[in-house]
Amino acid sequence: MSTTEARPSLTVDRLASGVAVLTINRPEARNAVDLATARTISRALDTLDNDPNCRVIVLTGAGGHFSAGMDLKAFRATGERPVDESRGPFGLVRKPPVTPIIAAVEGAAVGGGFEIALSCDLIVAAEDAVFGLPEVQRGLTAAGGGLLRLPSRIPYHLAMEAVLTGRRLTARWCAENGLINRIAQPGRALDTAMELAEEISRNGPLAVRASKEVIVESGNWATGEAFERQEVIVDPVRRSSDAREGAAAFAEKRPPEWTGR
Repeated sequence: MSTTEARPSLTVDRLASGVAVLTINRPEARNAVDLATARTISRALDTLDNDPNCRVIVLTGAGGHFSAGMDLKAFRATGERPVDESRGPFGLVRKPPVTPIIAAVEGAAVGGGFEIALSCDLIVAAEDAVFGLPEVQRGLTAAGGGLLRLPSRIPYHLAMEAVLTGRRLTARWCAENGLINRIAQPGRALDTAMELAEEISRNGPLAVRASKEVIVESGNWATGEAFERQEVIVDPVRRSSDAREGAAAFAEKRPPEWTGR
């Protein structure tokens, strides 16, 4: 069973498996994000992060496109920028959720759309999807995280070329260079992302969140203190009821029953 909660420019589908699907729902604008949508995304992520029953988030776009990024019509008309006060541009790129999040990309994820995808933990894309940071072609910069995240995901010279030319990148090129986890048939990106989300959701929720936190935060840790700082995050998981349940389930050859405690 699933329940659907409609919000302005966004739908949120909650599944019994612990997966939540967020769909940017502005197909008439190729899912470009305005300020109201950014705030809606931010509030939805706050709710899901605080829900112990939410194990994984999948983010996608309606109408065959992921997102065209910033709503340029709103920007031209009023100077409005889609920057949420809490989570930053597009409602997530400065402060992504602590819950693992997967981007399911059909069509175009360009400009801010690519920055949204880069802020996710995993990316699944249809084989005909396209990516890119074309901001320099418009006299702008990819200041929504693109300039910060892309060089840490692919080699320096490839990132520099992608940013300075602004050219579009195929899903195959992105996969070959480590930007995409899985490539799906056209129209099947969400289905493939759901398969990945379901696989993650079957694991211990405390362990999954702690593992993500260590990976995200450890890039800023000094080598000599990394294990000590990791211990602060992982020791509560080791002492949890879920850890005992995982061991018992393994010994008894049965699926674990996680409680998140």
